[in-house]
Amino acid sequence: MKVDVLLGLQWGDEGKGKIVDVLTPKYDIIARFQGGPNAGHTLEFEGIKHVLHTVPSGIFRPSALNIIGNGVVIDPIVFAKELDKLRPYGINLRERLLVSKKAHLILPTHKLLDAATEQAKGVHKIGSTLKGIGPTYMDKTGRNGLRVGDLFLSNFKEKYEELKLKHLGILNHFPGFSYDLDTTEKDWFENINHLTALTCIDSEHYLHDALKNGSKILAEGAQGTMLDIDFGTYPFVTSSNTVTAGTCTGLGVPPNAIGQVIGIFKAYCTRVGAGPFPTELTDEHGEKMRKEGNEFGSTTGRPRRCGWLDLVQLRYAIMINGVTELYMMKADVLSIFEEIFICDTYEMNGEQIRQFPYDITHHDIKPIYSSLPGWKTDISSLTKFDDAPLELKHYVAVLESKLGVPICLVSVGPDRAQTLFR
Repeated sequence: MKVDVLLGLQWGDEGKGKIVDVLTPKYDIIARFQGGPNAGHTLEFEGIKHVLHTVPSGIFRPSALNIIGNGVVIDPIVFAKELDKLRPYGINLRERLLVSKKAHLILPTHKLLDAATEQAKGVHKIGSTLKGIGPTYMDKTGRNGLRVGDLFLSNFKEKYEELKLKHLGILNHFPGFSYDLDTTEKDWFENINHLTALTCIDSEHYLHDALKNGSKILAEGAQGTMLDIDFGTYPFVTSSNTVTAGTCTGLGVPPNAIGQVIGIFKAYCTRVGAGPFPTELTDEHGEKMRKEGNEFGSTTGRPRRCGWLDLVQLRYAIMINGVTELYMMKADVLSIFEEIFICDTYEMNGEQIRQFPYDITHHDIKPIYSSLPGWKTDISSLTKFDDAPLELKHYVAVLESKLGVPICLVSVGPDRAQTLFR
């Protein structure tokens, strides 16, 4: 068996949570491979909206195990709140939610370092979610981090204090930054019990055994390709590898175990926080998109920047990830437009380019658009793609021809039922 991968192809918020929930009945295991509580995966069914931050999006389907992989970073306080919200649904968390012992822990001082660093940048902020993600990954690569498995060691408190003292020493270099550590630290230690009460495993061995036994596994990514630490719009990125390769390092599976790669993209583009965004609309069209799509961050609540679909960026993401099939989300949002635009080429330094360049932050990038007719009708109640307006079918056909990958699913609303397979 192979591990299928599902990930976002833009700047995050593509709708991965919904699709994982929709696909979970086809899989035995859903495994999250990177990121942390900076992620916000929204699922909607039976009239209720659920937002997950660390827990994999297959948790509401009783047939699947859910694994938090070694590439994920966990904040015990946020995690405990997330688990509390799941308890009313009768989910046996000890049996259905497994945690890698090698996943790293976000300490209270990691969040303080995140906030202090971002504050010090002033107008040059990168738009951090202030969840402590970056400092935690820095300690991981600096070989100072604490992992879930350390919670079971007799010297854990000693290791914690040693790392905390290091962080406090760094915070002394931010004289204008004030904080209250005691309250947060007390909550942190109280909520560790939620982690240790779960089943903590050597996830790489568990997944290898599952593959040998014929289990079907879906790897769930967080954020989006353009926020990848290596291939995203650096430095306005997250601190982990959000691309397909991150599955191997974030779960411990070899490259030859990767099967299908499902790329999720919106029918338009959004971005949260700072950073370059070539097709951003700062006019009434962008505002209409934001309102129609309810484009506000599920983790931060921040309004998302909106713009037309960028095929230069999308082709790049497809190439980096080795995408085998595409799922297009939020097609219903574009129903309000008479005319829809797509960017297939950039103009940079007077030249037209179709490859995504090294740096789009310090260059004057001008998107070159072509237009397509809108469908101007409510498509949210569609149950079959065959019944879709001709204009929507044309939009999908044009994208397929330009991207060279089949679009196998079109989402026409947030509910799991509003999903059209092709």
